[in-house]
Amino acid sequence: MTDNFPHNPLRFTAENLTSEEQLDLYGKLLLPRMVEEKMMSQLRQGKISKWFSGMGQEAISVGVAAAMPDDKFIFPMHRNLGVFTTRNVPLDRLFSQFQGKNHGFTKGRDRSFHFGSPEHKIVGMISHLGPQMGLADGVALSEKLDQNGGCSFVFTGDGGASEGDFHEAVNVAAVWQLPVIVGIENNAWGLSTPSEQQFRCAHFTDKAIGYGIPEEDAIQVDGNDLFDVYHKVKSCVESLRERPRPIILEFKTFRIRGHEEASGTKYYPEGLIDTWSQVDPIERLKEHLMSTGVLDNAKEDALRTKFKDQIETGLKEAAAQPNIEAQTSLEIMDRFSSGAPQGLKEAPAGSDRPLRFIDAISEGLKVSMEKHPELVLMGQDIGPYGGVFKVTDGFVDAFGEERVRNTPLCESAIVGAGLGLSIAGKKAMVEMQFSDFVTCGFNQIVNNLAKIHWRWGQSADVVVRMPTGGGVGAGPFHSQSTEAWFFHVPGLKIAYPSTPADAKGLLRMAIDDPNPVLFFEHKNLYRSLTGPVPEEDYLLEFGVGRVVRSGEQATIITYGLGVQWSEQVLDAHPEWDVEVIDLRTLLPWDEDLVMTSVQKTGKALVLHEDTMTGGVGAEISSRIHECCFEHLDAPVARTASLDTPFPFAEDLERNFMANARLESDLDALLTR
Repeated sequence: MTDNFPHNPLRFTAENLTSEEQLDLYGKLLLPRMVEEKMMSQLRQGKISKWFSGMGQEAISVGVAAAMPDDKFIFPMHRNLGVFTTRNVPLDRLFSQFQGKNHGFTKGRDRSFHFGSPEHKIVGMISHLGPQMGLADGVALSEKLDQNGGCSFVFTGDGGASEGDFHEAVNVAAVWQLPVIVGIENNAWGLSTPSEQQFRCAHFTDKAIGYGIPEEDAIQVDGNDLFDVYHKVKSCVESLRERPRPIILEFKTFRIRGHEEASGTKYYPEGLIDTWSQVDPIERLKEHLMSTGVLDNAKEDALRTKFKDQIETGLKEAAAQPNIEAQTSLEIMDRFSSGAPQGLKEAPAGSDRPLRFIDAISEGLKVSMEKHPELVLMGQDIGPYGGVFKVTDGFVDAFGEERVRNTPLCESAIVGAGLGLSIAGKKAMVEMQFSDFVTCGFNQIVNNLAKIHWRWGQSADVVVRMPTGGGVGAGPFHSQSTEAWFFHVPGLKIAYPSTPADAKGLLRMAIDDPNPVLFFEHKNLYRSLTGPVPEEDYLLEFGVGRVVRSGEQATIITYGLGVQWSEQVLDAHPEWDVEVIDLRTLLPWDEDLVMTSVQKTGKALVLHEDTMTGGVGAEISSRIHECCFEHLDAPVARTASLDTPFPFAEDLERNFMANARLESDLDALLTR
């Protein structure tokens, strides 16, 4: 029979496992199968909405969780129920999670295994399959920095291993020699797509050499043989204590049921399920243990009775939990961690000295590194070179290459690694070389960083620095204003300073805040703008704008380079008595200050460098009309850049930029 299976499975080599340990492992294998059988019954009864079956693959989840130290993180996927049961996650909480009840892990905000449990050192996936690999890199980096001999384990599968996140994360792990075990569940299908349509190599282990992972660290495992999984994972864990590095484990197995129950298995060739059922990991191990005297009918019956009682008890306890009643205030509040520090509304006075905008950012970052030994900086060329704009120049000498890390060109993996560091209790700053390049890390930001606290209470203590904006002749891929892409995303904070003093104070707040912050820095201001900056450490409160200059005729609401544009126009027109509001942060933004000013002046113009349609100004204009309609003497005006991609040639760029129209737009508003 084994000739039908290329990995020659089910040897069940016990090695040094005692009879009691073998029986314990068998029980760990049996429990998730019994839970799953019950869950499919619950699905048919409409008590849960969806189920992703791991039948036929349980030996992988159980073997991994049993072999990994309890204090080390595992990153499972849909079909890894055995990780949760082996880590002793309470069944009543699991069942509550599946039913969308508050007693689960996500307060009904997400389903299935899309959650984490820090207590059990488990971080679940999101539906995009690949991003959890970057998170595992971040946790592994934390283990390496702490020099404690630990590692992380991350699951992926046939489909996930085709994603760019797989390549990025494995490459980063190899370059940085991170102690992460990448477990690829090769069940031969990605939903209905067979492996030959997913990749050309014969085995996933064949990919290892491309990352510089040696042959001995790319290991095939019989995924249906619990003992083989257990021993090989345990061997990897012990090896990584001595020598941190990535290891790829390819688990050969088969998914007996569909991708999820609604999809069925009609795409499988006839007879394939029957063939693989011959090596069912539970039935075959049961037969083996019976033959060696480790298991008998009485012990089998006792295990099944115990697990049946546990499952029924868990279901009763979950059923007794009340259904969730929506509380709008709670939904809004849980977007962010409550651990944000207190800040000042203005920079302290008395010890100012002139600093360029870029030097204020560098100083804020340096102070943060000194105050937070757990803070790690990551980005392309930020190490000895100091970054393309030299913000981190000299940082390697001051803080070392372990904390100031050059990265490969892989924004998704690095943002994910930042979140992994946060999960492990550290802080991370990720520098985008240009904010335009954030598109390559977009998924991690909008689906992981932004949602993770709201989903299951995990802080995302990550700052993403975003050199942004035009006026430097850099063309369409190095000049875009990208803040509006994220302005729509709940769970993010956005800072956008316009002065050196604000740049330092807002950056210090961003790093001390345990929530994800996108920190926009206008490139045109780096070396062109100098201003007073206090020497002492200070944090500026988010959501507090400032009045740049007072006025009575109209209000300009702006941020970033728009503040300088406004001042230049008003300096040229002393007859115009116009108030200028600098928002300083966009999420949150200071609605009270804006509304108070507009109610006083009766006219408003919202100015930003970004293109007009769908920009931040549209939301601000709408809110002003809603809140101040009876105070307005004219409709709210908007001045923005043209609705085209960003041009390169000097005159095209001049014509594109919003300031080309600011003077005429303001004049038109004042004369209405």
